[in-house]
Amino acid sequence: MYQTILVSEALPVITVTINRPSKLNALNAQVILELTQAFQALEAAPAAERVRAVILTGAGEKAFVAGADIAEMSGLSAAQAYGFSAQGHRLGRLMEDVSFPIIAAVNGFALGGGCELALCADYIFASERAKFGQPETNLGLMPGFGGTQRLARRVGLGHARELVYAGEPISAAQALAIGLVNRVVPPEELLPQAERHAQRIAEQAPLAVASSKRALNHGFDTDLAAGCELEATAFGALFATEDAREGLTAFLAKRRAAYKAS
Repeated sequence: MYQTILVSEALPVITVTINRPSKLNALNAQVILELTQAFQALEAAPAAERVRAVILTGAGEKAFVAGADIAEMSGLSAAQAYGFSAQGHRLGRLMEDVSFPIIAAVNGFALGGGCELALCADYIFASERAKFGQPETNLGLMPGFGGTQRLARRVGLGHARELVYAGEPISAAQALAIGLVNRVVPPEELLPQAERHAQRIAEQAPLAVASSKRALNHGFDTDLAAGCELEATAFGALFATEDAREGLTAFLAKRRAAYKAS
């Protein structure tokens, strides 16, 4: 179905793998299009086939995504470059808007567009070998897939300025220290830990997780009062769901809840 990505079929946790190891999984227009199509399809699946969490990673041991495909970018006009950037931004917004959490499992280089793609995930687990950075200024360019915006929101304006202006990569340990990643693990433990964590999410009430993701993402960029109102509205709405009744009843009965996303 796809030429540049692999999508597992092991519900409720799906692994999406960018599969261009000979190009260090570099992002080109086709990769971005296929990732967009994959996330749209997962979000549109019938309730019985709905994914509960996604792990996003790169094929091979060297790279998550080493950056955008320079060979493809080098021939772009200004208008075409804008279109390429807009395509990446649409993917990023989609990843933030889907109802299921996305965990980026960064197994190697996550530079330029790769770092930006990881930032579109809900959070990042990194191999000890991972490298992060926004090296676009080395090429006479700047981040174009949200790096100047999501990076600053994730790590603060000072750290974002340092990474973007100087264009120097940082280690996984440094990325952990500034809050860019959530966990750093040995390479052989990256996918197993991401899988265990994703399975834990899959056991939670899916409507509650989806509402929490929406409130966190939409509330972060608004003022506190508006964010709290958003939270209260979503909190109240969950009480009209079967899952909430099941969760409360199961707790009182001291049994495991069986959620149905309804």
